[in-house]
Amino acid sequence: MPKRKTESSESGEKSQESTEAPPQTSASAHGGPANQIFVGQKPVMNYAMSALIQLAQAGEVTVKARGMAISRAVDVAEVVTKRLGNGQFKVKDIGIATEIVGEGPETRNISSIQITLGK
Repeated sequence: MPKRKTESSESGEKSQESTEAPPQTSASAHGGPANQIFVGQKPVMNYAMSALIQLAQAGEVTVKARGMAISRAVDVAEVVTKRLGNGQFKVKDIGIATEIVGEGPETRNISSIQITLGK
């Protein structure tokens, strides 16, 4: 994010002030609950390690994906339960849905999946 310069009223010196928001502690960067992972285009192991960390802290995590990322979300769940978790975690619930995206003539349906992992 770009930084802007502001003048300090007391000293008259120029300082840099960041326009970035402070890090969120109770929610993810996307504004959702902290125990949800939204799968995108990053490598599977990035999401798997994040899921493993959240499972250790909260005991349950939800892996979500839409469209072409659904297969990557399934891979994340399998890596966490079979490879990294050593049988310690299991798939608790799987939900599938169709989301309507766009407005007017550009409306289209996108498949989505939600996989809940826990102990």
